[in-house]
Order: sequence, then structure tokens, then C-alpha cells
Amino acid sequence: MEPVRDAWTDERLDDLNRRVDTGFGELRGEMAGLRGEMSELRREMNELRRESNERFESLEKRLDSVQRTMVYGFVSMSAAMIAALGAIATQL
Repeated sequence: MEPVRDAWTDERLDDLNRRVDTGFGELRGEMAGLRGEMSELRREMNELRRESNERFESLEKRLDSVQRTMVYGFVSMSAAMIAALGAIATQL
């Protein structure tokens, strides 16, 4: 670490200015890299969202199919029970 000085010379101010400019230049470079990474992450998230939506739509279709099959089964069983009760009632 540099020793502390009481006076600021033009040379020291110029050196400080160069170091500040260099630091900001490095920061700009890092920020540009981060922007690129964020853009890539945004694309990946949009792709994942699209895939998730497709899978949920597929799952909804399958569940609708299962529900429809259950309703058909219930109606068929109810009709069979009514027919069986009708047959039993006519035997009495």
C-alpha cells in the first residue's frame, strides 16, 4: 500500500484519473459479460417455460381422457345395475 501524502500533485491526480478510468473500463467489460449471461439465462428460462406448458397441456389431455373413461364406466355400471334390478323385479 502506498504511503499517505498530504499534497496532491498534478502527476498524482493524473495517475488517479488513469486508475479510475481503467477500473471503469474493467467494470464495463464485466457488465457486458453479465448482460450476455443474463440474456442467455432469459432464453433458457423461456425455453423451459415453453416445455413446461407443453407438458402440462399433455397432462391435462391425459387427465381429461381418464375422467371421460371413468364417467363412461360409471354410466355403464349404473345401466347394468338398473337392468339387473329390473330383471330381479320382474322375477318377483
